[in-house]
Amino acid sequence: MSLTFKGSLFAVLTAGLLASATAQTAPATPPATGTPAATPAKPAAPAAPVSAATSKAASEIAVTVSGAVKGQIVRCPASLKLSAQAVCLYVKSEQALLRPIVKAKFPGRVAGDWKVMGKAASLVVNDRAGGTPAALVLLNSMTATETLVVVEAVKASPAAAKPATPAGVVKGYAYVLDTDLTGVVTVTALGGGKYRLAAGSETLTVTVGSKTAQLASGAVELPQVPATDGKRLIFPLAGLRALGCTVTPTDTAVTVGCGAQSVGLKPIVF
Repeated sequence: MSLTFKGSLFAVLTAGLLASATAQTAPATPPATGTPAATPAKPAAPAAPVSAATSKAASEIAVTVSGAVKGQIVRCPASLKLSAQAVCLYVKSEQALLRPIVKAKFPGRVAGDWKVMGKAASLVVNDRAGGTPAALVLLNSMTATETLVVVEAVKASPAAAKPATPAGVVKGYAYVLDTDLTGVVTVTALGGGKYRLAAGSETLTVTVGSKTAQLASGAVELPQVPATDGKRLIFPLAGLRALGCTVTPTDTAVTVGCGAQSVGLKPIVF
C-alpha cells in the first residue's frame, strides 16, 4: 500500500517544522502578573477530543499519543498545510525521551522504527497489529526541552487507474512488447502502422490491426492482430512462430528462441 498526504508529508512537515514550528506554536511563558498566554489550549487529557474529520483509527492514535506525552493541544502552523485531520501538541520534554514512550503505546502496530532527520523524527502507526497505516506521528525538537508533536491521519492512495486496453488486443491472450524481444528479434517501425520483424534470415512485415503479415515466401496469418500503445509494438506471442521462433513456457515466464539467440520474458495478458 502506498501512502498519500498533501505533498510528501514527512518532507513537508520536516521542512516546515524546522523553519517555523517554534515561532508559531510554542506556548509563551506567562508573566508573573500578566494575562496567561492564549496560544495553547488547556492541557490535553488522555481522552482529549480530536477533529471530527479524523478517522476512527487515527483519532484513537491521537488520543493515545496525547495521553502518553502529556501535551497541550495547540493550533497547527498554517505553513505546514496539514489536513483537518491533523492534531498538534506542545510538550515540555526533549524529543529523545518521547520516542520510546510513544512507540511503547503501540506494541505490534508500528511500521518499522522512528525515522530521524535533523531535528524531526517520524513513526507510522497501523490501525491494528498487522494492519494498514492509519497515522503518522512526527516529533520536532523546538528547543532542547520542548517538542512539537504532530499526528496526521494517513490515507491509502486510490488504486491506480488500469491502463486502457489497446485497440485490437484480445483479452486473455499473451502479447510481448517490441522492447522485450531485444537481442533475438529486431523490430523496425516503417511508418503507417507497419513494422518489420527480423530474426536471423527471416523477415516478417506486420500491420497494426491486421492478421495478415508478409514473409519473403508469401503471406501468413497471425493468431491475433498486432497492436500499439502509440509508441511500442504490442505483438501476439504466438505470432513469433511465423518467424521460426520457439516459445517455451517456464515456471514464471516464457523463453523465446530465434535461431541461436533466446531471451526469457514475461508476456502481457490484458
